[in-house]
Amino acid sequence: MATGHDGHSSNGHWLNFSVYLFIFVVGLPLNLLSLLVFVGKLWRRPLAVDVLLLNLTISDLLLLLFLPFRMVEAASGMVWLLPYVFCPLSSFLFFTSIYLTSLFLSAVSVERYLCVAYPMWFKTRPRPGQALLVSALCWLLAGAHCSIVYITEFSGNYSDSQSNNRTCYQDFNEEQLSALLPVRLEMAVVLFGIPLLVTLYCYSHLVCTLSRGASQHRRKRVTGLVAATLLNFLVCFGPYNVSHVVGYIQGQSPLWREHVLLLSSLNSCVNPLVNYFSSSGFQFDFHQLLRKLTRACGQCGQKGSVKPEEEVEGEGPSQELSNVQNRASYKL
Repeated sequence: MATGHDGHSSNGHWLNFSVYLFIFVVGLPLNLLSLLVFVGKLWRRPLAVDVLLLNLTISDLLLLLFLPFRMVEAASGMVWLLPYVFCPLSSFLFFTSIYLTSLFLSAVSVERYLCVAYPMWFKTRPRPGQALLVSALCWLLAGAHCSIVYITEFSGNYSDSQSNNRTCYQDFNEEQLSALLPVRLEMAVVLFGIPLLVTLYCYSHLVCTLSRGASQHRRKRVTGLVAATLLNFLVCFGPYNVSHVVGYIQGQSPLWREHVLLLSSLNSCVNPLVNYFSSSGFQFDFHQLLRKLTRACGQCGQKGSVKPEEEVEGEGPSQELSNVQNRASYKL
């Protein structure tokens, strides 16, 4: 029976562990800061783009919170030692977060394009409610496709082989591959290819529109937004979705799939850049939050470094008393 295996070299699991650790250490604080900024912005004045980016940040935090499960797996030599219930759950959230990023980035590109191409019409129609509806559809679309993780894990005798091999979502027999590979191909087209085309269309027209009269600051900010978005699509997600197409043609998971999956997980470190360049309001609030945190940390450090005044040798009440006694003896 043919099998599909996401292969690893003898020391490849330590590469996985190092990359996941880097993503966790860098991505978690950046996304927590983004979460605080967006909550504050939505509390003051809800905007559609902030609703979309808040959902993007939440999806990144879900990936980061369950990333330690993959770190434990990598440190164990890609052997799943945790309770089995966390295997499909962590994989489901991991892949769902990846494809939510492409959907939300595409939705943000449409929102930014409409804001610039039709400014009067856009400003008179605030749409946070519509953004909530779009966000719900993105969660539903990504979650429905990534539910293939549960279907694959519990179909046929795969659960038995999982318990025997002590692996998580790595070894697939023909029955699992017959269901998994077509869904992967559909995900590459629907959840990556179409959002990429929409994003390229919107941002190409956005750049052309702004080049005719926008301020230099705004052009720089949009350039950063486009660069961070394309970095996500082409570098983080592109190779991973190409592996879906190659796997469908070959009839098995490519051996290099696990390595390009590491690139996809880097999106949680790149998305804060998208947030930063999304609007000047986010940049202002982000800098304000950093200044507050810096001052708070500085005050805590000063309080921790202050020590009670110690009596220095030759000074203090005891020394003053001895000096008085000596002067009195001289007078006597």
